[in-house]
Amino acid sequence: MRASIRTIRFLSLGVILAHLAISTIHGLAHQGAMVTLTTFGSVYVLVVIMLAPLVAGGLLFTRWARIGALVLALSMLGSFVFGGWYHFLSATNDHVSQVHGPWRSTFIWTAIVLALSELAGVMIGVFAFRAIQNTAE
Repeated sequence: MRASIRTIRFLSLGVILAHLAISTIHGLAHQGAMVTLTTFGSVYVLVVIMLAPLVAGGLLFTRWARIGALVLALSMLGSFVFGGWYHFLSATNDHVSQVHGPWRSTFIWTAIVLALSELAGVMIGVFAFRAIQNTAE
């Protein structure tokens, strides 16, 4: 059974808004735990993790919906790689094992849920890209 384009758009929007909410809570955990980012990290978070999915969501409801789906998939993939590296693989102050204090639990859980939402975003973005034709609907 083929999902309707309307359903795909609203599922995508749901993933984008959930990701934005989780990212916001994770940002608060960063502040509360005093985990700072480099300038590169801060710009990357702003552009790729926060803004690009919102732009993708807007594009999904225009005649550029297919481009929006591609932006969604790529921004969520970029977010997943960035978060996976800094939260789980690299030896930095942003690694989940390095965060202590009252924000530790929030930091760890939001990092995990962010990764899951980013994987969902990649999947829905790829699915939408394949389902939405070049023509406006």
